[in-house]
Formats: sequence, C-alpha cells, structure tokens
Amino acid sequence: QVQLVESGGGLVQFGGSLRLSCAASGTTFSISRMGWYCQAPGKQRELVAYITSGGSTNYADSVKGRFTISRDNAKNTVYLQMNSLKPEDTAVYYCNIYVPATSRNYWGQGTQVTVSS
Repeated sequence: QVQLVESGGGLVQFGGSLRLSCAASGTTFSISRMGWYCQAPGKQRELVAYITSGGSTNYADSVKGRFTISRDNAKNTVYLQMNSLKPEDTAVYYCNIYVPATSRNYWGQGTQVTVSS
C-alpha cells in the first residue's frame, strides 16, 4: 500500500522560508509525476508545482521565482523549497504522486503552512 509522509510545514513570518518533504513508500513501481498542491480555507485545492521523472518542472504563476521543487528518485522523495513566503501562501500543502503501473494518483495527509504578516 502506497503511503506518503509529509514533513516541514509550520509557522513562519512574512519573507521567511520553509522546506517541505514528502517520502513515498509501499511501492516498487516507478513514480512518474510528483507534485505539491495547496488548499486554503474556503478554496479549492490547486497545483503549486510538479516535477516529472525526467526532471521537468511546472509551477503555478503565483510561486514562480520563489518556490523550487526537486526530487530524489533513489529515496522516492519530493521536496518543495519555499522562499519569500507571503501570507497568501498560507494553506494546507498536499503531496501527490502518480504511479503509471497502477494508473493511480496518491495523496499525502497534508501539512499546514502558515505565514504571518
């Protein structure tokens, strides 16, 4: 059973930084896309960034130049370096992976990021 364990969320001041991590376990299959989504209160979950198995990345316009996504394929882990954080970045951040062999997306439990002004 695939499990995603996230860490690194917390409370940070405006302009600060956080690094989120998400480790996937329970699968021997290759993971293609790994990404991060966020959901603020009263809003829909939306894409923050994703990275393919080949290293190609895509970012939401709101985080370009501030956030960096990376992955360690040997550890089945994806990271999100978040710099220059703003209060509007406050949300629950969810890790997501896609495993082609099972044709399924898997989600982490979410980690809270709160940015104070």
